[in-house]
Amino acid sequence: MTDHRVFLLSPAHCGGKRAGLLMRPQATFDLARRLREGGAGIGEVFSFMSGLYFRGKMAYSAAFAHPPAGGPGVSVIVPGIGLAPPDHRVDLAGLRLIAQIPVDLAEDRYRLPLVHDAQQLAEKLGAQGQVVLLGSLATPKYLEPLREVFGDRLRYPADFVGRGDMSRGSLMLRCAKENRELTYVGVSGKENGAAA
Repeated sequence: MTDHRVFLLSPAHCGGKRAGLLMRPQATFDLARRLREGGAGIGEVFSFMSGLYFRGKMAYSAAFAHPPAGGPGVSVIVPGIGLAPPDHRVDLAGLRLIAQIPVDLAEDRYRLPLVHDAQQLAEKLGAQGQVVLLGSLATPKYLEPLREVFGDRLRYPADFVGRGDMSRGSLMLRCAKENRELTYVGVSGKENGAAA
């Protein structure tokens, strides 16, 4: 078994319909009100925006993270911030700033904080630790900067291949409930079994 395993969660889309509902000044539901009145955890905010997929990522990563001492077990990729714990508080103004930053490798406001925080995590993780990306591999926007920092330590669940977001979310929720960890593979396709 690998000494340590941490999870990185790709962000929710901040330009979608549910994000728009959350950021409406007239919104009266609990989460929108808390955002205006002091903030909420980024994990909760992204779970609302993304629904099943992000809820699955949150439940799964919480169940199977094995972080190094003093290090995070789960971090969320947050545009403009880098890597943040799921309980990192964001208010409405902060969320609007996040929404303005494109998740694009050509955008320094996205890429530079992500690479900086990934390098700090790599130091805490050690040579034998693994980082599992719970996010899309279809574009380089997450994969490229993370692979640059973590190299062969970067993994993803093999069962993600060929599945859509809803299917991935359902799978992760089931696995967390059943205490059944998935098998992870490197970006080259090399298999590395799940923790026992």
